[in-house]
Amino acid sequence: MMQHAYIPLLGFAAFSGTGKTTLLEQIIPLLKQQGLRIALIKHSHHNFQIDQPGKDSFRLRAAGASPVMLISSHRRAIMTEFATVQEPRLDDQLQVLDQSALDLILVEGFKAEAFPKIELHRTVMNKPLLYPNDPNIIAIATDTVLLTPNTLTQLDINQPDLIVTFILKQFLRLI
Repeated sequence: MMQHAYIPLLGFAAFSGTGKTTLLEQIIPLLKQQGLRIALIKHSHHNFQIDQPGKDSFRLRAAGASPVMLISSHRRAIMTEFATVQEPRLDDQLQVLDQSALDLILVEGFKAEAFPKIELHRTVMNKPLLYPNDPNIIAIATDTVLLTPNTLTQLDINQPDLIVTFILKQFLRLI
């Protein structure tokens, strides 16, 4: 498990194109309506850029500054270059995340790591189920009824309110 998870951590695991981001866009406001303070960690397999070529922050980072903090009256972004290019570990990212004002951390991706997850599955994608090889999957949100063990809760992927109820009741045990 994650040594640096000081509050509940819940992942959403699925193959690309299943709709993880879309579902999280629906779930996060519903959780916030319940008064929860939510953070999200999203794993990207791309070499993304937050700032753009020509912008001061990009130029200063390209000149060798790391980390670079870009801040305005609305938000803050901290860009840190990694000395060695390698796949990030979730626990390392949790170590630098200020969790003191949070109630729940949602994670998109990091499906191979050991922490509680809800698997998303759409039959049209014709992809294998993850839960048989991942004992950390606590529920599966799907668009069809599956033959799964009784210990694995099945949720309707198209009913975000029911997924939120599961998170509040079964995972966080708040209701």
